[in-house]
Amino acid sequence: MSITDADRHFMKEALALAWRAHEAGDVPVGCVIVRDGVIIASGYNRREADNNAAAHAEVNAIVRACAHVGSWRLDGCELYVTLEPCPMCAGAIINARVPRVIYGAPDPKAGAFGGLTDLNALGLNHKPEVTGGVLADECLDVLRGFFKGLRNK
Repeated sequence: MSITDADRHFMKEALALAWRAHEAGDVPVGCVIVRDGVIIASGYNRREADNNAAAHAEVNAIVRACAHVGSWRLDGCELYVTLEPCPMCAGAIINARVPRVIYGAPDPKAGAFGGLTDLNALGLNHKPEVTGGVLADECLDVLRGFFKGLRNK
C-alpha cells in the first residue's frame, strides 16, 4: 500500500509522543492507534519511568485502545509507530488483530516486521498489512539525538 497524507499526519502525532519519551529519558518511540480517521489511543516508551520492560509505546497504546473499544480485538484500527516494532510488540499487534501497521524507522537490530525477522512470515493466524518508512528520517533523527546525548554524558 502506498503512503498517504493521513499516514504522514498520524506519524507526526506519533513523533510528538516520541519527543515526550525523549524528554522523560526513555528511548524515544511514540505510537498512536487510529480508527475511522480518529486517534483512539496513544502511548510512548515508559520503560525507565515505570521500571517495566513491557512498557513499550505500542503495548501502552494497545492497552488503551482495547479499553477504549471494549474488546481485545482492534478490528478496523491502524497502528502508527515511529520505530519498527520489536518481537514483543509485533506479537501484541498480531494478538490484538490490528489490521494495519505503519512504522517510521526500520530497526535492523530488533525489528520484527522485516528488520531482524518477520513475524508475518511465520504462518500465524493474523498477518497485519505493514507499511514502513513513513517519515523515516524524522523518526531516525529523534533516536539518533537521544543516543548521541547518552554517549556524550
